[in-house]
Amino acid sequence: MSTVHEDRALRNKSGLFQDRIDAGNHLAGMLEKDHKGHPQGLVLAIPSGGVPVGLALSNSLQLDFDLIIVRKVQIPGNPEAGFGAIAFGGEVFFNQDLLAALRLSQEQIDEQVDKVKTELTLRNALFRNDRPLPELKGKTAIIADDGLASGYTMLAAIDAVRKQGAAKVIVAVPTAPSSSISRVEPQADAIYCANIKDVRSFAVAEAYRNWWDLSREEVMELLNQGIQGRG
Repeated sequence: MSTVHEDRALRNKSGLFQDRIDAGNHLAGMLEKDHKGHPQGLVLAIPSGGVPVGLALSNSLQLDFDLIIVRKVQIPGNPEAGFGAIAFGGEVFFNQDLLAALRLSQEQIDEQVDKVKTELTLRNALFRNDRPLPELKGKTAIIADDGLASGYTMLAAIDAVRKQGAAKVIVAVPTAPSSSISRVEPQADAIYCANIKDVRSFAVAEAYRNWWDLSREEVMELLNQGIQGRG
């Protein structure tokens, strides 16, 4: 069971962060004491929304930066919602309760999984030039995203990083519902979440005053700027 770190002053609040970079800087302040300049630490961001958060963490904490390519498995006809998630080269994590309620056929499930695997391959080529993951054996991997929704995307990322030999896995997200924190908590060594919300209906966007879905072009620009900035 992991240790959960939160900013109690932000509990159940909305509209807290100017944007994802602002949220990443706030998170960096929470991680600074234990992780700044850690010789075995690195930040792994989940594209797309996790990239500006992860870059802010990497710059503030003076840690190496890379990506962990993970995608939700979308519900047919509802691309904003997912019934599971997959990491590049990793296993599929299904939300079994949701799957049971959706009553999808095996053919529908397989079709959505295949679509995501194709997208993961494309994203790894586009964002990482098909490079293998960095050497993680013995490292402390800080996995960053712009928030947890159901938590299944993060579970897939944690699994992939563990299989690469990471000694510790730290989850760093600006916002999440308490239910998803509880789902992810057993799989992480620590969770840093600035804004935990005790709600039945949750949206990551509610934590931000400026929110939009990042395009591939915006992600590439951020990555190029981030790499140059750390030069």
